[in-house]
Amino acid sequence: MTASAMVAEFDDVAGWTADAVEQLGERHAIPAACRGSASPAALAWLAEACDLSPGVRLLDVGAGAGGPAAWAAERFGVRPILLEPMPTACRAATRLFGLPVIAGDGRRIPLRTGSADAAWCLGMLCTVQDKATVLSEIHRVLRPGASLGLLVVVARGPQLLPAPDGNHFPTQRELLALLAGAGFEVVEQTEQTSQAPLSWSRRAEQVAAVVATRHRADPAYALAAHQGERFTRLFAADQITVRLVHAVSRPAGHPLNPRMEER
Repeated sequence: MTASAMVAEFDDVAGWTADAVEQLGERHAIPAACRGSASPAALAWLAEACDLSPGVRLLDVGAGAGGPAAWAAERFGVRPILLEPMPTACRAATRLFGLPVIAGDGRRIPLRTGSADAAWCLGMLCTVQDKATVLSEIHRVLRPGASLGLLVVVARGPQLLPAPDGNHFPTQRELLALLAGAGFEVVEQTEQTSQAPLSWSRRAEQVAAVVATRHRADPAYALAAHQGERFTRLFAADQITVRLVHAVSRPAGHPLNPRMEER
């Protein structure tokens, strides 16, 4: 069931979202394609922390339907490269934003060593078991000193309620250890608390409503909805939270500063 739930959540819904945006209009594209991954405030924090600027080659690992990368291109003039394993999500990102998309896995990124100026990984890390390999691959393709922006769902302690299928939440301590082991130094971090503005939320909800109307009877829709319900229960029980992290890539052998504890 895990594989089908993940496909429903990240692939089927992406294609349905692109269809709905084409009906409602392009102003709905970025909010809808960011749904479940980031708010404008979170994206702004990550963009400023990573010092994004025009022409920066930004690799988005696990880019989904491309909303955050499109937002960064629109607001900061970056040149995004999207990496996404789900084929329908890749096609959705191309349909919605016309961005370059690589169909691939974060464990083997098909880019040259040191070829990216910055990287984002938003809401993806908790969906893979081999987090160390993904972070090491991101470190490999980043130039030394480049920024990594993370949005990570972390466990506050022992998890008592069931996690959504395919999700493996690190604790804050585990996340910091993984980053240090991959060659990253954490510069700053914060807990995501800001909600999206009403205008942004309204457009995302309008797209979600069209998707629900069209696909509510589809078993994949029920699977994706069940995933969302499990997340809601975990947040309500204060068992998980969302951390925004800015880290920088250090050359091999470079001494790292002591790990930042959760604040």
